[in-house]
Amino acid sequence: MPSPGAPPAIPPPGVAVNVGVPDSYVWDGQEYVGVVGDQYYYLGPNNVWMPLNSDRKARFHDWAREHQDWREHAIRNERYRLDSHGKEHPLHEHDADQHMEHHDHD
Repeated sequence: MPSPGAPPAIPPPGVAVNVGVPDSYVWDGQEYVGVVGDQYYYLGPNNVWMPLNSDRKARFHDWAREHQDWREHAIRNERYRLDSHGKEHPLHEHDADQHMEHHDHD
């Protein structure tokens, strides 16, 4: 894990990045993954949530098929609250209590 004091990773100019901070996440054997709406994110450098590219998303879905109860093991995200622009997001209490019971588009 990157050091918590390091500045957030900022995307290059002109690169559009969906911004999101999941209220819960799981360890898929390689990285932390969370969902906001229908967008999947991984915990990247400097503890910043970044959108999963197609390769990461495919790997996660393969893992999820083998671990169908993954939502039940989701971790409430109280610690990693920075989006891809370095902005801190508050925890949504109603969403966090549901963990990751929504949106799984295989």
